[in-house]
Amino acid sequence: MGRDLGRAAALHRSAAAVVAALNQVDAASVGRPTGSDQHEVAEQLRSLAARLAPGWWGAPLDAQTPAMPMGGLDHVGYLRIGIAQPLDDARFPVVVPFLGSGHLTLDGDVRDRRVAGLLRAVLLRLLAAVPPQRLSVRTVDGVGTAGEDVLGPFRPLIAAGVLRPAATDVTGLRAALAEAEQWIRPARPAVARHHRQGRFMLLMIASLPELTDGAVLDRIARLAQVGPEHGLHLAVAGWPPPPLDTEQARADLPRSTMVRLRNPYVLVGDPPGDTFRDLPAGAGGDHRSGLDAPVYLDRQPPQQLIDQVCAELVTRAEAGSRPPLTDLLPDPADGTVTEAAAGGLVAAAGFDGHRPVLLRFNDITPHWLVAGQAGAEVDQFLTTILYGLAVRHDPAEVTVHLVDLSPGESFTSVLPGVTDPSGLPHIASAGVDADPEYGLSVLRQLAAEVDRRAFLATRNGTTRFTELAATTGTTRVLCVVKDPAPMLDRTGPVADESLDLLERIARGGRGSGVHLLIADSGTGPAPGSEQSIGPDESDGSGGWVGSGGWAGPDPADGGWWRRESLLSQFPVRVVLAGGDWLLEPNNDAAVGLPAGRAVVNTAGGLGGPRGATRGHERTVDFPDPYTDRPGLAGLRRQLWSRRAADARPPQVFAGYRQPELESDETYQRVLADPPDTPAGLFGRAVELPGRTAEFRFERAPGRHLAIFGSRESTADLLTTVVRSVAAHHRPGSARILLLSMGEHDRRQLAGLARAVDGRQPTEVVDLEVLRTLGDAAGPAYLVIATADVLELGGPAAARLRNLLDSGPARGIHLLSGWEQPEPFLAFLGPSPDLIAGIVLLDRPVTDQAEPVESAGSAGPARPAGLAGRLPAWRPRPQRGLLYDAQTDRRTVFVPFQPAGSGTDTGEGAA
Repeated sequence: MGRDLGRAAALHRSAAAVVAALNQVDAASVGRPTGSDQHEVAEQLRSLAARLAPGWWGAPLDAQTPAMPMGGLDHVGYLRIGIAQPLDDARFPVVVPFLGSGHLTLDGDVRDRRVAGLLRAVLLRLLAAVPPQRLSVRTVDGVGTAGEDVLGPFRPLIAAGVLRPAATDVTGLRAALAEAEQWIRPARPAVARHHRQGRFMLLMIASLPELTDGAVLDRIARLAQVGPEHGLHLAVAGWPPPPLDTEQARADLPRSTMVRLRNPYVLVGDPPGDTFRDLPAGAGGDHRSGLDAPVYLDRQPPQQLIDQVCAELVTRAEAGSRPPLTDLLPDPADGTVTEAAAGGLVAAAGFDGHRPVLLRFNDITPHWLVAGQAGAEVDQFLTTILYGLAVRHDPAEVTVHLVDLSPGESFTSVLPGVTDPSGLPHIASAGVDADPEYGLSVLRQLAAEVDRRAFLATRNGTTRFTELAATTGTTRVLCVVKDPAPMLDRTGPVADESLDLLERIARGGRGSGVHLLIADSGTGPAPGSEQSIGPDESDGSGGWVGSGGWAGPDPADGGWWRRESLLSQFPVRVVLAGGDWLLEPNNDAAVGLPAGRAVVNTAGGLGGPRGATRGHERTVDFPDPYTDRPGLAGLRRQLWSRRAADARPPQVFAGYRQPELESDETYQRVLADPPDTPAGLFGRAVELPGRTAEFRFERAPGRHLAIFGSRESTADLLTTVVRSVAAHHRPGSARILLLSMGEHDRRQLAGLARAVDGRQPTEVVDLEVLRTLGDAAGPAYLVIATADVLELGGPAAARLRNLLDSGPARGIHLLSGWEQPEPFLAFLGPSPDLIAGIVLLDRPVTDQAEPVESAGSAGPARPAGLAGRLPAWRPRPQRGLLYDAQTDRRTVFVPFQPAGSGTDTGEGAA
């Protein structure tokens, strides 16, 4: 309230000063003033000018310093344009009403150095006096060239995104006029809210471009007539323009102070709605109206002063003058949905000046690509889009899937959390820190949905999605894939299938309402680093190398974006700082983009002539939604409250989090009601829909399990499997037999015994147990924690192989841990099908022959594919591969936490 009272007081003082100035000028102009009278009036006008136009509004710029506070003054409205000199030794500043009152017009254009200097002085005063968030500037210079136009001295502001480059052709002029027309007649409520009291738009026309026709001139005149009430003000040079053909001469611009050039002075006409003096009868020519004194226009400000002001404005822009997210959104308080999803999904990408730029997912622009450099900007933009969609569309009409393959947490502002269960109700699933296999599973579902919709369209005779939605009630689907390089930039089955599915979805989704948004934030490591896999090293497993990340993309060497048949399906390109590879090579629109600014191109990255206005391309300022986290949380809760009563929360896969066996739904279900077929549970499958990775111990040949990895990792997983197997049987109904190998597995067996926790009878046995199990009945499980050290020659090996062959039919199964695959394959010999369940942890298996390192020296080469018996696998932190040889199904999973850890230990690497 204090601020409002201060502003009201300032406006009152300005109004009083205006009245006083008019009274004194009228009194001084009675009769023909003498020289002493004119000296006295000049002195009074100097004093009044300082009161009407204080600080940056009226101070001499050639003597000004940046010490004058910038952007902190209340609205003043009067603007200095020069010095009047009625006598050689009598001078006073000429101030004219501008903001809130009228316009400024000069009959010569920027080719006159005096006009150029004044326009730059006016621009500098406004930029320095008006806070940046309250002023939008659009410029037109039909005779200027890039860097040499009216904005030439202000290049730092263009580079920083504070000012937009001047339009240089009639197309650009028309676009600027369209913006001004929308400023005074906003088409959407969201824009109307962005028009707050005290916001202004300056349209500066330094020279009219060639081919400016009468219709364009009429639009300028109409804007001048109605602009001041809406905060729109014009500074037009070269008005009135020469008549076109037989056209009559144009009248002065309405509601404008007219400046007519003479040499070396100018004549200043009457201000809008008032006059400087009474007209004598019959007066004409240059003295028919206006100020009765020659005026010398303010010269161009010193470049040092311009540079200092520009530097301060750039600093403020970088410090956070980005628009708030709420200004881009319709007001959600009324609970209404503003857009029907059947016609397309709508979201605002940012502001082009004062005007929000709306983008759509529809048949014409079905898919988007977004790119930027490493950092938070891509997340900020995606969050802006997701909230824009959520506010505008009913959750019943839109289904959103999120996939982020970059490391760490993401999408936290749109998903339910531990302390805040709210999220955007449109989201059905999310994969955070996801694996390539998770992304592949999502693409498989989307491709199946595209096929299903194509079938429905054929059956119902529809050709457009709007028709299909009206006939079948089908909703739109949006899949956001962030940082897809780990899934796409490798050779191997995962990458090959993912690329094929993406292209299939992109082509079929256009008319079926299935849309893609692929965003790249450049988070992968540089090619050639020790984490990279070249084509000659790829094992086709879609995995990581060692404990590092995945190989990052390199536009020079190729990548998924080099697949032109895929990229051609993405007409919308949104380029943030560092993402200009999305545009065509000759399109430099994104060069030097600052933070918070993006180039939106709806023609597949197509450029155009340098400096020309491009209808398919806009530069926008987008919000940082995280600057107001409480407000964002409140909006999220408000949207969450609109979900249907039977709506389910999204399925969230968090790749950085190890699940707990006790919290697993499958484990809890079998504890309450053990099923007929027991199974071993390993962890959460890396796929959608989410499920528990399990291996069923059916009474069929081969239903045994072998786990490969370091001794610690195999012991942890064996413990989990034994606990889950014990839970699949009613208490006391199954035997757990722990085969002791002496000192080699004493600690592991103790942990296994504790894991069963008395639910099933547990016994530590030796090799003699193989004799009794030959004809025993199950259910029973023989557990060998360190199978590598078994001396399996002679009768013991024969008895164990016989048990593998005949045991499953009697409910007896083997669970074994191995450090190396060679002893395992040697044991199986000619009968590789005796064990169908294979789990690979932190030991690599490749398809290529490679040396086996032993004691620091290279050993004999491993056979390619280990005799074709084991699947290829490269270890990843907290990941395993479950392979069922009988169904040829591969499942990557996140193992359950080791028993008793209670935390994400990250252990398992030898």
